[in-house]
Parts: sequence; structure tokens; C-alpha cells
Amino acid sequence: MSGQRGVVAALERHQVVIYLAAMVLGGLLGWAAPGAGSGLEPVLNPVLGALLYVTFLQVPAADLVRSLRAGRFLAAVLVVNFAVVPLVVAALFAFLPDDRAVQLGVLLVLLTPCVDYVIVFSGLAGGSSQRLLAATPLLLIAQMLLLPVFLLGFLGPGLVDVVAVGPFLEAFLVLIVIPLALAWATQAWAARRPAGRKVAETASAAMVPLMALTLMTVVASQVPALDGRIGDVLRVMPHYVGFLVVMPFAGMAVARLLRLATSDGRAVVFTGATRNSLVVLPLALALPDHLAVAAVVVVAQTLVEVIGMVIYVRAVPRLLPAR
Repeated sequence: MSGQRGVVAALERHQVVIYLAAMVLGGLLGWAAPGAGSGLEPVLNPVLGALLYVTFLQVPAADLVRSLRAGRFLAAVLVVNFAVVPLVVAALFAFLPDDRAVQLGVLLVLLTPCVDYVIVFSGLAGGSSQRLLAATPLLLIAQMLLLPVFLLGFLGPGLVDVVAVGPFLEAFLVLIVIPLALAWATQAWAARRPAGRKVAETASAAMVPLMALTLMTVVASQVPALDGRIGDVLRVMPHYVGFLVVMPFAGMAVARLLRLATSDGRAVVFTGATRNSLVVLPLALALPDHLAVAAVVVVAQTLVEVIGMVIYVRAVPRLLPAR
């Protein structure tokens, strides 16, 4: 058991480097073996579901319920993600390439808050990861309801119809409801049986490898889809960088306005900056062929964001020092 703990501790210490290496490996796989990369698309949801199951397993069900009572924190999370972020995206939208597929990809990813690795990176920076985890179902429901409204506002009625509600409902069931129910069942089993405790400990130890596998799978599956559109992807990269530069200050402003504790404020900064690329990717993949590049635009945001999170983990504690 001590040997396993040592391995887990080592993985956690080097997890950011592991994630970057996984994305590089995925990129090389997708480039060198396009057929193999494209063939990974069907495993995206199962891998991400497993990752979220392990994530939910980290916090007892009772803590999740208690965290939902944190009214000011939840208000800050909702204001940042569904009031401030759309305003920032509106400012960026005016400078996007005049290509509807590219614009749709950018909107899909920037208008939807992250529900997975934001918890990891927020925790690394001393943010309230448990409260952020408790807000995950609420965030996904809110973005599912508001995304069509936002798309209507930005693109008009012409493209809203191609974004079906079905894939989002499927994502909520497969990526939130089922993993959360399984995590709670595992916790109940672990509380009563040694075998359950062992299963829970083993599953929790898989967090870093699962995240790495998810990132590698996502990148490898989408690199073949570039198909001469790399120029379009490169043109949106500065917009993603600009978003990451602006959002810490927007998040801090909301956190100070609502007088949040330092750890809560850091979590608000992370939830405002990290986006839901892994969960909205199935939505982008379900788009018609003439909008296929939107999926690659979504994945490009992941590449920028993970590098940005490396900087955030060090910068946010300095921007919001402990009182």
C-alpha cells in the first residue's frame, strides 16, 4: 500500500508535465497514424466518464450537499460564467475570422465552463476544489440551457438549429449523472466493506493516468481532422490567449465584490478561465460536415488552456495571496 501511495504522490507532483507529454504524444499519434487517431473518437465519452467518476469519488456525498449551500460562492461562479464570460467573448468575437465553422467552434468552447480538470488545477493553486466540485452539476445544467440562447445572440437563428439538444442531454447523463451515482455507490460500499475501500482507493489513484489518457485521446482523435485547416486554427489561438489573460482579473473582481474567502476567490478565477472543451467536443463532432473544423477549433483551445493552467497555478496564488 505504501508503494502505491508513493507512486500516486509522484504522479501528482509531476501531473502538469504528464498532461503536456500526453498531448504531445496524442499529436504525434494523430499525425503519424491518422487512421488510428480518428478511430479513437468512440472512446472519448467512456474515458471522460471514467475520469469524472474518479473526480466525484474524491469528495464524500455529504460534503457535496453542504457545499451547495455556499450561496455567495455559487452566485460568483454563475455571474462569472454566464454574465462576465459572454461579455468577454463578445469583445473577442468581433475579431474572429469570417468563417461560421470557426466562429461556432470558438463560441461552443468559450461559452461553456469546465466541469472536469478545473477541479484539479484549482486545487493545485489552493482554490476551494470541493465547492467547485459541488457546483459541477449546476454548471452543466446552466450551460445546457443557456448555450442555445448565447448562440442565437451571436450567430442568429441560421446556425442554432444545427446544435441539437440531444448530445448535450446525453453528455449530462453519461458524464455527470452516471459517474456521480457510481461514485456515491462506491462511497457507500467503501464505508461498509474493506473490499469497497480498496476499490475506492485504487480508483482514486487512477486520477492522473486517466486525465493523461483523456487528453492524449482527444488530441490524437482530432489532429487528422485538420486537413489543411491549420491556418484557421492558428488564427484563433490569440483569442484563446487573450481570454486567459483577461479572465483572472474579471474573476478576482467578482470574488472581491462578493467578499469571498481567498480559497473561494481562487476557485472562481479558475472556473471563469477554464472551458468545457472535453465535454462539448461530442457536440462539435455531431455537427454537419461543412462545420467539421469546429471540433478542431475546440481541441485547439485545450492545447492553449493546459499551458495556461501551468502559469495559472503559480500566478493565481500571487494575484490572490492568503490573508
